[in-house]
Amino acid sequence: MKPKSIHLITRFSLSALAIGILTACGGGGSDNLDVADGGIRGTGSSVGPVSGFGSVFVNGVRFDTGSLNGQVQSDDGITTESELDEGMILRVDGEWRDDGQGTANRVEYDDTLRGEVVITQPWDPATKTARLSMYGLVVHIDNQTVVKGKQVIELISGDFVRVSAWRLPNGEFRASFVGALSDSASGTFDQENEIELEGQVSNFDADLCRFEIGDITVACDRDDTGFDGIGISELAGSPFVEVEGSFEGDVLFASEIAEDDLRRYRGGDDDDIEFAGPVSLAINPQTRLFEINGLFVRVTDDTEFDDGLTDEDLTPDLLIQVEGEFLDDGTVEAEEITLREGESEVEGRIGVNSVNVNDQSFRIGGVLVQVTPLTAMVREDENNIRLEDLGGPEQVEVSGVERVNTDGGVYLEAFKVEIDDDQADGEFELVGRLRSIQGTAFNVLGVSIETNTGTEFDDTTFDALLSLVDDGERPLIEVEYDQLNNGNLVATEIELEKDDDD
Repeated sequence: MKPKSIHLITRFSLSALAIGILTACGGGGSDNLDVADGGIRGTGSSVGPVSGFGSVFVNGVRFDTGSLNGQVQSDDGITTESELDEGMILRVDGEWRDDGQGTANRVEYDDTLRGEVVITQPWDPATKTARLSMYGLVVHIDNQTVVKGKQVIELISGDFVRVSAWRLPNGEFRASFVGALSDSASGTFDQENEIELEGQVSNFDADLCRFEIGDITVACDRDDTGFDGIGISELAGSPFVEVEGSFEGDVLFASEIAEDDLRRYRGGDDDDIEFAGPVSLAINPQTRLFEINGLFVRVTDDTEFDDGLTDEDLTPDLLIQVEGEFLDDGTVEAEEITLREGESEVEGRIGVNSVNVNDQSFRIGGVLVQVTPLTAMVREDENNIRLEDLGGPEQVEVSGVERVNTDGGVYLEAFKVEIDDDQADGEFELVGRLRSIQGTAFNVLGVSIETNTGTEFDDTTFDALLSLVDDGERPLIEVEYDQLNNGNLVATEIELEKDDDD
């Protein structure tokens, strides 16, 4: 699902922007890229999708987990770091420093949902979205969702999956990770509690100890069901809860009922916190408060906005990262707010000899791709993919945000690099802002792509795009193109992408 406010990135991608911490990946910036210091440093909690291993990378910080001996706190069948996957939303308690390194005192993981899926919208390669239903609960997949166990196009109704996600204001979920069992549901992720649901309690019957979540009736037992952080009497208030258990017929018998996933964003007085998630309540211009992940965040005149963001851009569904400090009233005073939403992409084979391990970069179809500690490198059923492992004949798809370096050069900062072991077919595809047209050549994502009489224009024309550029607009376009033997790039098809609000 593309957030409603995705069109705001039109402005973000046109200014000179800084990338995240590169020192944590062992490299400096390439092609005069700006390097930020990574934000706040202190002791507290970091909550966000894991982007890499060798210890764990969360929110751009490499947390050393050596003192934990690889142990992960979880009741979902995960006990060690080696069982984690990129995209899983972790809570790391510890401390982090100016050099982009940190030390973890505790690593915690909890599934958001676990069970069988119904595919309500198969993967759409045009919108890069899919939609699932799990027992009446809606799950959105987008181009930043990490899918393991199967390719996203291979997911079918009846697959048994685990989901790590953010809950949206309407009760639906935006998935950061979807992991499918390669076998049937008989090989469960968690032998003790096969099913896990999160949602709002409805139709609670105190006498029978029964209620509903989504399409499912949940039965509890006052003696045998464990209640964690919530009492049985509180169910009458229709709270959001997490339920684990197993089905007997059409009824889910709960072995445990606990507070929902928003508990992982809590902190103590004067604790620092950094976390990622979609905005749930837009900023109030008077109080300068907005809501995300159940926390109210306060913006001050000292708050540093990255990526060209402003107060007015903090609207529902926009994926951001917040770094700040808990105040005595439970709000978080933001020190830095960073965009985590991306709309630009490139797909194809990595250029020969283009992988630069020192600069943490490579090229696809002429597009410079920058890897940062926030980049999730994904290959089916593999973890800890290294940049030096890339560059073969495999198909690679990159999604991220368009940036401009200090010399005005354009590059793609990667949020996700997905490696498909199928051999690339020699064609390329990108989505980016059309910055200029010179003669018959389009400048997109820092590359010049020629058009000719064989170029097909889908729902637009050359003259229509030229008129937009002449008027100072930077439309988002999708280009399919080939690279000739002489290195020139030639477009075979160009399509005008539309913002969700259009």
